[in-house]
Amino acid sequence: MTLYDIFLDTAMSDQIQSMIREVSRLEIVALVLLGLSLSMDTLAVAVTLGICKKNIRPVHALKVGAFFAAFQALMPALGWFAGTRVIGLIRPFDHWIAFGLLALLGGRMIYEALHEKEMTPEEAEKTCSREDPTSSRHLILLALATSIDAMAAGISLAFSDASIVAAVLIIGLVTWLVATAGTLLGRHLGVLFQRNACLAGGAVLILLGVKIVLEHLLGS
Repeated sequence: MTLYDIFLDTAMSDQIQSMIREVSRLEIVALVLLGLSLSMDTLAVAVTLGICKKNIRPVHALKVGAFFAAFQALMPALGWFAGTRVIGLIRPFDHWIAFGLLALLGGRMIYEALHEKEMTPEEAEKTCSREDPTSSRHLILLALATSIDAMAAGISLAFSDASIVAAVLIIGLVTWLVATAGTLLGRHLGVLFQRNACLAGGAVLILLGVKIVLEHLLGS
């Protein structure tokens, strides 16, 4: 029995286990990459929160991670549900729509990363508001703003064979880890790291879109 199987047996219900075991290892890797790519905006915000929050503690980072993970997991589910309502009408070219959505998201991330002004942690700290950056109201607004892209990604999942249950769980877990780490290490990572992370995330989203198109073309 592998560590993967042991994790499923101990951490999840029988129904969820059966759903996830139907997902191939390759698909899990793709979903992890999707989760990482979608969480790059979250990472950028989390790093800034880590810079702005005085005397950041693990409890603050865990709270940030929980808020961002909840929204980042919810939005793909909503997008997937919307996509399944119209999939019958656009089945002949659904793979191109999925590619277009992912390429658009990835391209926007790359564009914004390349054109964003670089700042040192000290300069970034000067832009912080006086409000507690880890307050629930503040986090809800930030989590909602950074998770809108995930809804578009969820629509693309409806046009693929990916398991939405596995996608929601993986995206949520990856986002929680990324946001928590980004908040704790914000001052050490710095703004330059945000830029490079967004560049990498944008490239991965585009490649995932290419993967969907190639799978359709080679499978037809």
